[in-house]
Amino acid sequence: MSDCCSPPPPEDRDAIRRSLLKLTPPSISPSKEPTCCAPKLEAKASCCGAEATPSEDSCCGGNGKKGRPDFLLGGSLALFLAGVSVHLLVPSAPQWLHVFGHACYELMTRAWWGLLFGIVAVAVIGRFPRELVATILGRGGSVSGLFRAVGAGVLLDMCNHGILMVGMSLYKRGASLGQTIAFLIASPWNSLSLTLILAALIGWKWVLLFILLSMIIGLVTGWIADRLVDAGKIPHNPNAVALPTGYRIGPAISGVLKSLKPGGKNYLQLAREGLSGSKMVLRWVFFGFVLTGAIRAFVPDASFQHYFGPTIAGLFLTLLATTLLEVCSEGSSPIAADLLTRAHAPGNAFVFLMSGAATDYTEIMSLKETTLSWKATLALPLISTPQVLLIGWLIHRFGI
Repeated sequence: MSDCCSPPPPEDRDAIRRSLLKLTPPSISPSKEPTCCAPKLEAKASCCGAEATPSEDSCCGGNGKKGRPDFLLGGSLALFLAGVSVHLLVPSAPQWLHVFGHACYELMTRAWWGLLFGIVAVAVIGRFPRELVATILGRGGSVSGLFRAVGAGVLLDMCNHGILMVGMSLYKRGASLGQTIAFLIASPWNSLSLTLILAALIGWKWVLLFILLSMIIGLVTGWIADRLVDAGKIPHNPNAVALPTGYRIGPAISGVLKSLKPGGKNYLQLAREGLSGSKMVLRWVFFGFVLTGAIRAFVPDASFQHYFGPTIAGLFLTLLATTLLEVCSEGSSPIAADLLTRAHAPGNAFVFLMSGAATDYTEIMSLKETTLSWKATLALPLISTPQVLLIGWLIHRFGI
């Protein structure tokens, strides 16, 4: 009698191979010719249905880097919490430390709800099949898809830090690079609540004009980014999916709702998935908070406001300041209003609002870690910033 591990006769090998291939699931492929001893598999199917790789975040929240400490997140969070503690517990601290602590506390009180909403949104979007996201946003690279992405960005009522987490999740679920960029550019200050706040500060004329101009920049930037992807200049989104024939949105939505069923265990799992999916963005958010506190502590407000008049130099200084200064959308609105009403520089106000989305290092680094491509990442500032500066100059030049 032949041993199990001895090679089968040549005439039986084809029959064995055919029978095994019939039993092999479509999402699992054998790495070599299987035998009765040890069939070896190359990859496992992820919970989303696609093959998962060790370096790729799965829709279940793993990132493949368990056990590796995140020094940027841990250090930034520690300094941020230290600043908040100083504000609350050490009123007699030195002036610079008091300013730093107050900035951290102010950022926390203004941005906590956006961060929390973003974490929840990341968890919920993670339960969306990629086909459903593609159906809602429309075909990647199309004009209608860009309009949908811009509309979603304008309608979502949350701050830029929450929007950033949602935008990265949309890319992971298959949105095109152009749709992701258009969504980010249209979102940071265009939410309903912040629109009302800004209107109270500068009036509806300027607010509606700024919204219209930001939507145009989002559409143009997204369209150019998608064309560069089509031309092969920028990598394609590997998460993109082609909709199967006859795909129905109703059953997909029902499946998502079932996955969100009430229950402590499910809510705990959603919290884990949201925190895991948001970790990449949170590290840069808290780093930005700490840097903002440091700038406020060592750069006097009078000097900050003096150099931002309605000039070319003022526009570029505004661009530089908003690039370095991590200001959440709630904080950017009052500062932009001050640039318009006190410095009489409406173009600077527009640049300050828009450049937070175009050049903010939190968004740039989050895009880099999500797309894994510097070309895709730099498309955001390189395409949108010239448009922002040009429109800011035109506002000054013609007194729009």
